[in-house]
Amino acid sequence: MLLNHHRKLLNVSALLLAASSLHAAGFAIIENSASGMGSAYASGGAAAEDASTVWFNPASMTQLKGVSLVAAVNFISAKADFSNDGSAFADGSPLTGPDADGGEAAPIPTFYATGQVTDDLFLGLSINTPFGLGTKYDDDWVGRYHAVETYLMTLNVNPAVAYKIDEHWSVGAGVSAQYVDVKLTSAVDFGALMGAPGSADGFGDLTGDNAGDLSFGWNVGVLYRLDEHTRFSLAYRSKISHHVTGDADFIVPAAAAPLVGSGLFVDTGLRSDVNMPASASLSAFHGYGTFDLMADVMWTQWSVFKELRIKYDNPQQPDSVTTENYQDQWRVAVGGRYHVNPDLILRAGLAYDGKAVKNAHYRTPRIPDNDRTWLSLGLGYRFSEMFGCDVGYSHLFVADTPIDNQYESGADPLKHRLKGNYASSVDILSVQLSMKF
Repeated sequence: MLLNHHRKLLNVSALLLAASSLHAAGFAIIENSASGMGSAYASGGAAAEDASTVWFNPASMTQLKGVSLVAAVNFISAKADFSNDGSAFADGSPLTGPDADGGEAAPIPTFYATGQVTDDLFLGLSINTPFGLGTKYDDDWVGRYHAVETYLMTLNVNPAVAYKIDEHWSVGAGVSAQYVDVKLTSAVDFGALMGAPGSADGFGDLTGDNAGDLSFGWNVGVLYRLDEHTRFSLAYRSKISHHVTGDADFIVPAAAAPLVGSGLFVDTGLRSDVNMPASASLSAFHGYGTFDLMADVMWTQWSVFKELRIKYDNPQQPDSVTTENYQDQWRVAVGGRYHVNPDLILRAGLAYDGKAVKNAHYRTPRIPDNDRTWLSLGLGYRFSEMFGCDVGYSHLFVADTPIDNQYESGADPLKHRLKGNYASSVDILSVQLSMKF
């Protein structure tokens, strides 16, 4: 009987660490250039303004002559203030601990290069972070059993090739090699199995990566050029499956030592299969003299995440399974560029970015995902025929975000309920330097 309690406790603690929001829309980073930022990325792959287009649609490289380089840094600052409203231990007593802000700030660097080999053949390279960011709370906050720290970083290297079929049609394709690094931590309530919830907190730390086995994906694109003023872009990027290996480390309080004599909660290796979703985008561009109008629709297949399963090298520790039940997500954007003169461009954009999490029951504090509205501004200045600089800023208005999460593990003493509301927002500043020759 005691061993069964041990297994229940382990299963729940691992669930808490492997929270579903690892795969929330908030981890998909579209912020991949300052030129695109200024128009809320409404340009998609149709504008083909600089070398960053190799990421959005490789076929659009055919609109860039010679060699183009872009280096950018995107500074992302997220605010996520949680207000408790009825959180409770599994026995119904109020869950102790203060409210918290889980927001974090992070710089995201990117690099792009394109080169014209012949009149019709083009090569390109993108190095960026398509998924990332995280949250961090105080160790004693009210939701500590659900999450303390969440960190995800990906590095994606994507060579690509494009071919100009004729004056109207271009095609492109690329291959991605992707690295992922993950860290998930939370408190573990050992006191709950001793009849005193919250009295003996431990801690769990899961870390993993795929450094020994990079994962691969592919992307394709088509560009249709109606005339010198109008272009349409269609691009698809495949799902990438990662096999992550790493370590599970536990801090067990002295008061709980009798509960772990069976070999549970011993530091051990772990492994898990983690998928990054497929996506597709359709964008349009039309130039009206000194003004350009752009629009983009993007679909992301978040519904591939039905569960997240963690397996342990220690045979005493059973698999942990987190129910995901995410839904496919849509993003719609419109934007414009105004050419003040041959050297100065002003940009503006508006976008709606839908949520991937279905409802408050599945939402977790690791990334409290919800619908977002983008308001973006930017400018570009060309110092010479060779050098240019772009700056973009976006504020993301996030809808009020309720959470009512109670893990359905079957371990009654540990079904703590996190209930409350998030007030969230995001600010992004992007700066890039470009070179053409």
